[in-house]
Amino acid sequence: MKTFKLIATAPMGIEAIVAKEVRGLGYDCTVDNGKVTFEGDALAICRANLWLRTADRVKIQAAEFTAKTFDELFEKTKAIDWSSFIPENAKFPVTGKSVKSTLASVPDCQRIVKKAIADKLKTQYRKDSEWLEETGPEYKIEISLLKDKAVITLDTSGIGLHKRGYRAGQGEAPLKETLAAALILLTNWTPERPFVDPFCGSGTIPIEAALIGQNIAPGFNREFASEQWEWIGKDVWDKARLEVEEKANYDQPLSIHGFDLDHRMIDIAKANAEEAGLGDLIEFKQMQVKDFTTKEEYGVIVGNPPYGERLGEKEEVEKMYSDMGKTFAALDTWSVYMLTSNERFEECYGKKATKKRKLFNGFIKTDYYQYWGKRPPKPKNE
Repeated sequence: MKTFKLIATAPMGIEAIVAKEVRGLGYDCTVDNGKVTFEGDALAICRANLWLRTADRVKIQAAEFTAKTFDELFEKTKAIDWSSFIPENAKFPVTGKSVKSTLASVPDCQRIVKKAIADKLKTQYRKDSEWLEETGPEYKIEISLLKDKAVITLDTSGIGLHKRGYRAGQGEAPLKETLAAALILLTNWTPERPFVDPFCGSGTIPIEAALIGQNIAPGFNREFASEQWEWIGKDVWDKARLEVEEKANYDQPLSIHGFDLDHRMIDIAKANAEEAGLGDLIEFKQMQVKDFTTKEEYGVIVGNPPYGERLGEKEEVEKMYSDMGKTFAALDTWSVYMLTSNERFEECYGKKATKKRKLFNGFIKTDYYQYWGKRPPKPKNE
């Protein structure tokens, strides 16, 4: 079966998590800034789209070459065997970007790549007309130039992979589903342990935890651009989706709780969990973080609390961090993970983190503060 060079694009700071996921699917990969590259066949394209929790998109690399002139860009693009990717009637819009390259005009680069592909397809499909029809499925092309190195890719995902299809509603600044999954995968949580998000908002972190806990593929509930591609075919997608169904562990019991101060967000979180088919697995409740108590042990708390970036909010938020630190101090077997851009977090919380990791929440630079609790005892052999 034909193999392709595939790229899983990743937000800055979580490339290593995406790489771990790719390897978990059985593919060797290399890690670079903002991307993870691996080889795979048509089934790998389907599996990567369905299973990758933390990647933004899955792309096929059609070519990589140096291009310092428009002639060079045109001829090297035209040299690619485009009929192996794009059928006769396909739509193929071209997007682009150029960084530190001689060919700085992105619209010109897009136009030249589009013309080169059209000319090649007209030759390959023996078309005499000036224009191709472009009435069929979409094959989105990107020309990306970095330091005169051109990379041409096809986007297999369509809508970004963070769009899981369960978000019926959201708050003002929802956490991306891909980042929420990354926050959980960076913890020591296992499905046997209790899980709490004390700032759950629209429920993204608890929902992603439930998906991870029952090994449900994040893409189970949505469609992808490449499902319409003839050369992949329905049979390959059906095979990948059957694997998703077979690997899900719907019988795994979970203890997952989401709390929020705003009762409207709790209603939205419940609706989103229902949309994901996880309504029975997650308990949502209106509550302040300082009121949290539990008799359970060895749990994991993951939160994306308010950062206090708006005028007049900082004092109130830092008081809440202080209350949180006092509340969680009693939970010595629990591990706590908090994402915030507030540089005074540790000072307010009252304890230095075991470890912290730099991450981006959208364009906001944040730190992920990690407080590791006691390890759970090993289960006794039966």
